[in-house]
Amino acid sequence: MKMKVLFIGGTGNISSASSRLAVAKGMELFLLNRGTKTVTINGAKSIVGDINKPETLTELHQHTWDVVVNWIAFTPEDIERDLALFQGNTKQYVFISSASCYQTPLRYPVITESTPVCNNLWDYSHQKILCEQRLQKAYAETGFPMTIVRPSLTYDTVIPIAIGGFDKYNIVARIKAGKEIIVHGDGTSLWTVTHADDFAKGFVGLLGLPPAIGHAFHITSDEVLSWNMIYTILAEALGKEAKMVHIASDFICKVEPSFTGTLLADKAESVLFDNTKIKTFVPGFKATIPFSEGIRRTLAWLEEKPERQKMDEGTEAKMENVLKAYRALA
Repeated sequence: MKMKVLFIGGTGNISSASSRLAVAKGMELFLLNRGTKTVTINGAKSIVGDINKPETLTELHQHTWDVVVNWIAFTPEDIERDLALFQGNTKQYVFISSASCYQTPLRYPVITESTPVCNNLWDYSHQKILCEQRLQKAYAETGFPMTIVRPSLTYDTVIPIAIGGFDKYNIVARIKAGKEIIVHGDGTSLWTVTHADDFAKGFVGLLGLPPAIGHAFHITSDEVLSWNMIYTILAEALGKEAKMVHIASDFICKVEPSFTGTLLADKAESVLFDNTKIKTFVPGFKATIPFSEGIRRTLAWLEEKPERQKMDEGTEAKMENVLKAYRALA
């Protein structure tokens, strides 16, 4: 009998690859979403509904599940809602947290799942931590079958850099135009970017895995790059030169405080992920897509349709403001 799996979400930057792999592995996959996205996962079944609107969940209530994965839970209120919906109705509930929950600033640069979770610089991370704590309480008190997964900077349809990227095309446009780009610090701090296809290999291996109940996992590539290398590889994939301006993270965030969460609270210092645990629970897991290959896939996807190349005027103005302030200081 096929494993019956529900993804709440399932068509996003990280989750689409996991949806495709779950289907390829023979799982009976259902996607609960509002029907507003055009992404199609061949072989997956759709349940149209809004998880935040009980009146739209009539079809959902007709099912029981082997696994429920919530890709779009961000607050303890979301977790309370899911506990009420799925207690006794699923054999495993997987919460997508974030590696940004780990101790910030770090006291030791190598991160394992036992690294403390504590990040008060970014409300996004703090809320994810509160979600984790509520699930751990539910597991301890009622045996709610939760598993926590903490992705780090994972990409497929986004540009995984610190400023001017992710779901914005600004950094690519600037490199193409020969404009200066901001690199935080001196660019030598170390980071890991992970392609969603690689993440999916470890993630799907956890679904329906009884020993994973009650545990937390991060799933990342083992490729470690400096930020200078990340920007250089991105520029080379575009056939251009990266005109990098190195600016201290503190200064960037002083000029533009909106960068504090994604920079000071997440990417400003070196981070090395120890993936021993996911490799132990999912034997054979190995990330095989280097950034030099993965970013070319992403750029090709973005170039297919101009509407995917989303420029943000506010982000552009902020980058120019930081550069202007830095030149004035110099």
